[in-house]
Amino acid sequence: MHAPAPAEHAPAKINLALHVTGQRADGYHLLESLAVFTEFGDHLTVSPATEDAFSVTGPFAAQVPLDAGNLVIRARDALRALAPASAAPVAISLEKNLPVASGIGGGSSDAAAALRALARHWGIAADLAALGLKLGADVPMCLAARPLVAHGIGEHLQPVAGLPPLPLVLVNPGVGVSTPDVFRALASRENPPLPPLPGRLDTGSVLEWLRATRNDLENPAKTLAPAIADALDALKGTGAPFARMSGSGATCFGLFETDPAAADAAEAIRARRPGWFVAATKSMR
Repeated sequence: MHAPAPAEHAPAKINLALHVTGQRADGYHLLESLAVFTEFGDHLTVSPATEDAFSVTGPFAAQVPLDAGNLVIRARDALRALAPASAAPVAISLEKNLPVASGIGGGSSDAAAALRALARHWGIAADLAALGLKLGADVPMCLAARPLVAHGIGEHLQPVAGLPPLPLVLVNPGVGVSTPDVFRALASRENPPLPPLPGRLDTGSVLEWLRATRNDLENPAKTLAPAIADALDALKGTGAPFARMSGSGATCFGLFETDPAAADAAEAIRARRPGWFVAATKSMR
């Protein structure tokens, strides 16, 4: 008998800063982003099966496609194609705790977790980052799942050592925004790059650095979904020293100085906005 497989963590990806610096001839936008990954996230397990199966549980399970439109299925099939003789049928179970299509890389992180878990389960040695890039521009950074600066379309990754765990509150007001629509609403695609990171990384210096940065997608997203401004106001109203939208939205984050402050803020927002997604967490080293 096989022992139950440990759950693979699929963390939320938070773009602390996201600068759009250009656009390639093929339409892909060039980005520079400081991204971190959180202790809160989805969980994925792989177990032997007589035939392939995929099931989803958790608060956002109803929004997850169960067919080949799902990145987890595509990740399974792409890895299997590299070594079909080694890739016996598997049952994949996903616990979906992150809101879908919400700017925090949930689908890409799930795909990365599937690649890691399946490569281990099947004993396949492969360049997972190269395989992941074919699935989506965010998958390589989700495979890394540590603080990093991403360049290009997200495929050039520069690890950031020494970033402390940052207490965060994630808030999604329950509205969907289309990433292509957000990019179409962007006024300028040629914007200044990220400033250099501070030499000493502590919460105070990170906060100061963040105030000199942007998420170039935040304003166009707010025009499409005004509730994003409500989420940011809610975070600032609970004393977040810094609040910003992540990715192309609609999830926003508040950065707090301590874990208890983040927990208190999450509780206060949840009480006032029971229909919203709210989670207190912290970034991983």
